[in-house]
Parts: sequence; C-alpha cells; structure tokens
Amino acid sequence: MSSTPDPSTPLTARAHGSALKGRGWLNTGGADLDLETLRGKIVLLDFWTFCCVNCLHVLDELRPLEEKWAQELVVIGVHSPKFEFEKDPDALAANIERYEVAHPVIDDPELETWSEYGARAWPTLMVLDTHGRIAGNLSGEGHAANLDQLVAQLVAEGEADGSLRRGPAPTVLSERTAQTLRFPSKLSVLPDGRLVVSDAGQHRLVVFQNDGVTVDATIGTGRRGHADGDETVAQFSEPNGVLALPEEIAHEVGYDLLVADTVGHRLRGVKVGQDRLLRSRTATEVRTVAGSGAQWMQGDPLPRGEGDALGFALSTPWDLTWSHALNRAVIAMAGVHQLWTFDPVTGALMVLAGTSQEGLVDGPAVTSWFAQPSGLDELPDGRIVIADSETSAVRVLDPRTMQVSTLVGQGLFDFGHVDGPAGAARLQHPLAVTALPDGRIAVSDTYNGAIRIVEEAAPGEDRTPTGSIAALPGVVQVADHPGGGGAAPEPPTPEAHVVTVATDLKEPSDALVGAPIDGVGQLIVVESGGHRITWVPVAKAAERMIDKGAQRSERPVTEVGPGPLTVRVLFTPPPGHKLDDSLGPSTQVTVSTTPSALLAAGGGVSTELERTLELDPAYTEGVLHVSARAASCDADPTVEFPACHMHQQDWGVPIRVVEGGPTELDLSLLA
Repeated sequence: MSSTPDPSTPLTARAHGSALKGRGWLNTGGADLDLETLRGKIVLLDFWTFCCVNCLHVLDELRPLEEKWAQELVVIGVHSPKFEFEKDPDALAANIERYEVAHPVIDDPELETWSEYGARAWPTLMVLDTHGRIAGNLSGEGHAANLDQLVAQLVAEGEADGSLRRGPAPTVLSERTAQTLRFPSKLSVLPDGRLVVSDAGQHRLVVFQNDGVTVDATIGTGRRGHADGDETVAQFSEPNGVLALPEEIAHEVGYDLLVADTVGHRLRGVKVGQDRLLRSRTATEVRTVAGSGAQWMQGDPLPRGEGDALGFALSTPWDLTWSHALNRAVIAMAGVHQLWTFDPVTGALMVLAGTSQEGLVDGPAVTSWFAQPSGLDELPDGRIVIADSETSAVRVLDPRTMQVSTLVGQGLFDFGHVDGPAGAARLQHPLAVTALPDGRIAVSDTYNGAIRIVEEAAPGEDRTPTGSIAALPGVVQVADHPGGGGAAPEPPTPEAHVVTVATDLKEPSDALVGAPIDGVGQLIVVESGGHRITWVPVAKAAERMIDKGAQRSERPVTEVGPGPLTVRVLFTPPPGHKLDDSLGPSTQVTVSTTPSALLAAGGGVSTELERTLELDPAYTEGVLHVSARAASCDADPTVEFPACHMHQQDWGVPIRVVEGGPTELDLSLLA
C-alpha cells in the first residue's frame, strides 16, 4: 500500500484502501464484507487485540461515535493478535461478547490486513472516505473529538459529490440471555464466609453463600452505567477487583467492599446487606468513593495524597489488595501502568509506583515501569506481588524499601508456557496472583488456562533440577534497557522456581485460598471464560513441569538501512486546533531499543517529533520503542476556556538492518 497522505491533500490524491483479508468475519451473521460493498459509507478500521487495555479504551471512545453517526459510519474491528491465545477463533468470539463489541470484526490472525495498512501499534485507526480512500491515520487513544470532526468533514464531502449512502451498519448481533455469571473477573470473601464475585460481563456483583453455588444476592441492575444507591438501582461498568476491607476499617467507613469499577474509572464502596436473627435483612448500599468518571490522560494531575478523591480521573482500575504495611488499599491502575493507593478513612489517593510508561523496568518505585498490572495480593511478609499482564510477568514491590523487582518475566513481547527456573520460565498474560500461606505465589496464568506456582528459593538454595531447562533451545536472552519493553534485568539471586498445578481452565482471572478438602489445600478460582468459579487442589502430587516453548509476539519486521535512521512522529493538529504549549512543551518523544546496545545515539527523551538515530553495526535486528505524546487545544483566541486534547501512543517496531534499506521511518500519531 502506498504511504498514507495528509488528509488535507486534495480528495483525488488520497490512496485507496487495501482489501480486507483474514480468516473470517464476526458480528455479520456469517456474511463477508469488502470495501466495494461498503462504498458510500465512511469506514473506520480499528486495529485492536483483546489483551490490550488501550484498545479497550478505544472501544469505549468509539461507542458514542457509532451512535451519533449510525447512518453514515461503519466501524470495522481488525483483530490483530499479540498473544498466541488471541489467535484462537473461539477465544476471539468470546472476548467480542465479553467487551460488548457491537460492530463487524474481521479475524486477522496472520496480520494480513495489519500489514497491508502498515499498522505498527495497538491500537491503530484508519478512516476511509465514501470512495474507499484513506482520509485519516491515527495511532493510540484520545482521538474521539478528532474522529468526530473528520467523520463530519467526510460526510459533507460525500453529500456534496453524491457518493454518501446512508443506512444502518451491516451488523448482526446474537441475543444475550441472563445467566448467573457472565465473564466473572475477581472475587473476595466477606467475614461471614460469603463469596463476592465481580460479574464483569453483566455489570454487577454476585454474592454467594460459602458453597460458591447458592446465590445470596445480586448487586446492580446488570446494565452498564453509573448510579449509586441500593442493590436494585446501582450500576457498574465492567467491575473487576473486589476487596473486603479489614473489619475495623469497614466499621469506620461504613462499607464492607471496595470495588474497582473498571470501565467507569471509579472506586465504589459497597455495604453488603445481610440477614439478621429475628430482624429484617439490612440494606445493601453502593457509593462512589474515588474517581470523577473521566479517564486519566497524559497531562491530567496525578494524585499525591491531597485533594478530593472524587475529583481525580482514574484509568481502568483492575484489581485491589490491602497493604497492612501501608494501612491502605493498593490499586492496579492498568490503564496508566501504575500502582496507586487509596485510604478509605481519609479518602486520600496517591501514586505508589510506576511512571505511566509501559514496559518492564525494576528499581526504585518512582522510576519503575509496569505494563497493564491486573492482579495484586499481599505476601505474608508485607510485600505486594503483582501480575503484570502485558509483560507476562510476576513483579514484587516492597513497601518498606520502595523497590520493585521481577520474579518471572522478560518483557512486552516474550511469553509462553515453560516451567523451571525463573530466568527460563514463561507465562502468558496472567491476570491474578494469590499469596499462599506458606509464602509461595499462585498465578492465574490466564492465556495458558493454568494455575502456576512461583516459589522463591531460600538463600543459598539451588532450585535448578537435574536436566535443567535454564538454557532452552530458541530462548534468546536480551539485555535490559531503560526504555522497557525488552528483557528483564538479571534474575534475582536466589532464583525463583515455577511449576504448574492445574491446566485446561478457561481464562482463570483470580483465585483465593479456600478451606482444605481431605487435607488438601484448595484454591477457589474464577474461570472467566467458563462463566463459573471452581475449586482447584494445590497439592505436591499435582505439580508438573511443562515446557511448551518460549514465544515472542509475531509482527511484521520493518527493514531499515544501517543508518543514520530518521524517525518521524507524524502529528497534525485537527482542524481548528493548535499545538498547546500553555503548560510546557506540547510534544514529547521517548526513543529506545531492545537490545539497548542497538541504539548508539539518538535515544532518550526530547520534544522534537523528528529524531535521527545511529545504529550499532554489530546488531542486525531488534525492537525500536517509540513513545509519543502531543497536546492540542482550540485555536480560537476568543474562547476563554479552550478544549484541549492529549494524544498518545507507544510503538514497539521490530526492525531488521539491511544494506540499502530505507533510512526513514514514519509513525502516525495523527495524520
């Protein structure tokens, strides 16, 4: 496909979109779509993958756009998988249902359409006019206002030349019937033994008796939204983490549960009703305790323990745990790649760890990088263990030293199912970690459908078994770099060890320790893809060593010349906007590579959208990491409070250095 032109160029100069290729279509009633049958419509191609929190943000950004332009616009999801699990057609169909995707989706497991359109990052958006020509190319999130303007412009063009064809999108959705659980996510146990499960697929909480089968109550209407009140009127939006507060804290604040209302970008407090002897049942009450409901974007203030918690924007809070060392709740803020804390007593919100950059970087909490942290628990010694899902890693934060370390995991693009020493072990997008009483860690290894056990070796103990798998064929150890997204630092000494205790589970997304059965320890596991909770024994006899191989995300490699290489982030403020320097530089670009030695010069942070890189000739391939942010505001000087927007994206571009290769690389943030 020819390079994408600037949308301000004449209509006839726009490049025609390439054919839509893939394994099949979903949400079309079995019909295949093509650009010819869509002629006369504005078509928005959304290149996404269901593991990616930024892609999920874009799905929510597109909902009002699809409603507003229902007669003129057709959104088509191009599912371009990162993980092996995401290539499974059944998993894709389930997750389209999970996230209520209400437009046609083409299944592109071999990244054919991705390659044809030159996509380089998740999410990427391409907008085609009524003639099937490319009128816009955007990466990242935060583009809703720009897209609305562009669609309005293209509708006007289509009306002017008579090419616009109005009518509903060719979407066919299956009926959804209510069930006890639909894509449940997390669970907690109340002091009286009842289990509370976040029923994310039905936007509510379900309270079970301690048998995990008998439903005691449902909290919420089951409709996506936001409303406080009793259990019959309260509304959630894909709730995930559920934390039963310590009893003394619950008594003081007047609610029992803290809930991560994920897509609502809020924390909710829930006082759970209960039966009383000879008296009527107490009422359930839901209140909002933190979050304005807006999604945090770059440039928004970060909480520092001051101000009203209801006034801060959050970003996709996914899980919660209680830290006795900090005496407050810890929040896995997946959407901004950080850990935050919340004090229910004072209402104070605070960033605990992470810079908001995505990757795997250990060290001091304030400079550490995370990648979509999605699971938390407190270890017996007070450390916080984290399921860092996009790096397929298990990380640890020590609140006494404020240091972050990695037990298992290599980086953004390394995954698999491999047991053994931590340096060789691989996970695949884990969503939960559970501290066991003996100090070991149970990992809900979601995309492997497994429960894994991580054990930190005692000092001086050699956990490498005979016939070590520490040097697996095909496993390439790559040095870490300060830009994240690459390999982990050298494994800690002594090295942790990983085994598998259960397989064939359907997307396990959380677990807690249950009562032993016949002397065998049990985990109560949420099988999100199986719409149920189940009991999994954790016994020594169940431990297995599995080696299905280490893998890396497969994306088309971009060939470049030996250098110097000019990298340009393309950003044109939308019509009526200008770059905003009111609060400092309007742009920021961070460049690094894996391995770090590949980049001899030109890395780091600057405000320039164009950068010249020097590549070390000793390396022929690697991954180029570029993170870009740009702020634009209304240009009209008569507007007293201009609307401003922050545009952001992270790219991880696999490159191969070849003689005679291109010496320029363009990445479209908004072009």
